[in-house]
Amino acid sequence: MAKQTFSIVSVPELGRGPLGDRLHRLSIDAVAWFQANWLQIAIALGFGALLFLALQWLRGWGIKLCRQGAGIATWYSIVGRALAKTGNWFIILTSARLVVGYAEAPPAIRITITFLFTVVSVYQAAVWLRELALGSVEHQTQGEGARSQLGSALGIIRLLISIVLFAVATVVVLSNLGVNVTGLVAGLGIGGIAIGLAAQGIFADLFAALAIIFDRPFRLGDSISYDKGSGSGTVEAIGLKSTRIRGGEGEERIIANKKLLDFEILNTTRRTHNRLKFEFKLDFSTPPAEVEAVPRLLREAVESLGYKLVHGGINGFAECGLSYDVEFEPNGADFPADARDKLAAAILARFNERGIAFARPTVINLIGEELPHANAAHARMRTAASSGRS
Repeated sequence: MAKQTFSIVSVPELGRGPLGDRLHRLSIDAVAWFQANWLQIAIALGFGALLFLALQWLRGWGIKLCRQGAGIATWYSIVGRALAKTGNWFIILTSARLVVGYAEAPPAIRITITFLFTVVSVYQAAVWLRELALGSVEHQTQGEGARSQLGSALGIIRLLISIVLFAVATVVVLSNLGVNVTGLVAGLGIGGIAIGLAAQGIFADLFAALAIIFDRPFRLGDSISYDKGSGSGTVEAIGLKSTRIRGGEGEERIIANKKLLDFEILNTTRRTHNRLKFEFKLDFSTPPAEVEAVPRLLREAVESLGYKLVHGGINGFAECGLSYDVEFEPNGADFPADARDKLAAAILARFNERGIAFARPTVINLIGEELPHANAAHARMRTAASSGRS
């Protein structure tokens, strides 16, 4: 490329003083640059116009995706919502940055446009990241009453994400302006630590609420038990600070999110199968042939009701009889309410047919009669008492 020459042209005086002199010099450089590089400028403007139109089309496409995915947090609608937040200043300065970069603009113009482009780009990136982050939160909770589950959480999450992202963007902009941001970053860090210590309980419950939203140990309407079974109920609401559980007796239990996650939680709604177990004892007088027939009888009783036998047989010898158990599970996720009753009746019917008797504890009544040695002991105590009085 030929060496550029800048000719001095006559322009009106813009005023006196440092600012007027700088603007006067900038106008002279701009005119000289345009005269020397008009072809490159025209080509760059053409590319800039195409880039402008492409960014406008991209934003319009994002708005169209948002309309198509209204109310549904799909990744298409999330990306579309982020693209729809593209600002006009970003589009204009992106095109201008392309022009000055290709057409070799004077340093003053290039530095000015580059600085403005950097500032707008940083804040535009913060807006995009905020929309993507909020969209990912909605995506994680879609299809399970996301709005009712989050409640006011989205507003507070949006506020926190906005504060963090725009604070970082401001620091980046100030750094590009040449400001020493070391003290500002240190001050923000100390302030963040102080706020975190002052409100650590609130933030702990807030992050626990986010963990519930993303990890999903339970959802609205799930039946859960916690604290080793000492508490149970149905999840009715998940808030930023606490979770509300409706107990078996109709009471509402309000538990802090962090405390609830510290417990081992059993989600009975999501179990794939359930098991029930009976334990009983047979009398020692049961004939060996009947003892051998008991496992078959238990299997017949379980399978007659459509259940699956896991174990049914003897465990060992107990103090008062032969110890047995029968463990069974349904083909689906749970049993009907009368499963125990029906199986107990089926087992009793088969045992009664074969004359198999259950073991009964031995009871000895010593109240109605006195043993001979007890009578002799009482007589000796009365004689000794009489001798002492005399």
